[in-house]
Amino acid sequence: MYQALPYKSWNPSPPPPPTTTTAPPGHFTSTSSSLKQESPLIKEIVSENAVVVLGRRGCCMTHVVKRLLHGLGVNPAVHDVDEEDENGVVRELGEGKDEVKLPAVFIGGKFYGGLDRVMAAHITGELTPVLREAGALWL
Repeated sequence: MYQALPYKSWNPSPPPPPTTTTAPPGHFTSTSSSLKQESPLIKEIVSENAVVVLGRRGCCMTHVVKRLLHGLGVNPAVHDVDEEDENGVVRELGEGKDEVKLPAVFIGGKFYGGLDRVMAAHITGELTPVLREAGALWL
């Protein structure tokens, strides 16, 4: 059995100074200071990965999209966008296209849609062939 530590004996250490953000493989984060350099990075991520999910940091809809894709056997690259960067990212991705809203799912290097489109395609059975064609599924 575990023994609880008394509250007064626990002395938290001060948080480390902010440095570069580390993320698990396939999971990218953005910082507000890199807004000008972020768009080429996002476009590069979209072009290099079969499935990419762009969403707000901590957004429940982004979590639903990731869980759905993981449930299908797809391992999407995930890019969390800070609130300060959201408008710039959406503006860059939406150039010459329909309006892009977060969470945005890119399949095969092309904008596929948001949560509603992904869910509708999954329910109708259209999502699996699209993922297979993009190379995200092998079965």
